[in-house]
Amino acid sequence: MQIKKSDADGVTTLQIAGEIDLHASPQLRAELRQCIQSKTPVLLLDFTAVDYIDSSGLATLIEYVRESSAFKGKFGLFGLQKKVRTIFDLVRLNELFVISDSAGEAVAALSAK
Repeated sequence: MQIKKSDADGVTTLQIAGEIDLHASPQLRAELRQCIQSKTPVLLLDFTAVDYIDSSGLATLIEYVRESSAFKGKFGLFGLQKKVRTIFDLVRLNELFVISDSAGEAVAALSAK
């Protein structure tokens, strides 16, 4: 898994490529912890190049949402491939996370919250 971080217009985006599994989750967790420490106001995860996520990856995302709520951090995902989106829908995480097709849609949805 690879992660590229960018910041623009008050929004931090983590572009993730590869599989988010038991072996990659610690790397993602470390990156998300940095966002928690810096109290990132709006964080988007670009899942365009993610082709798999397992329960450890999902737990890492849930942990971020829980910990970022202390500083009212906003969090969204975009660009999920159909098979990855199905996993989020099956475990009903689409009710916890803002999931959009594009970064613009995700920012708009988070602004409406």
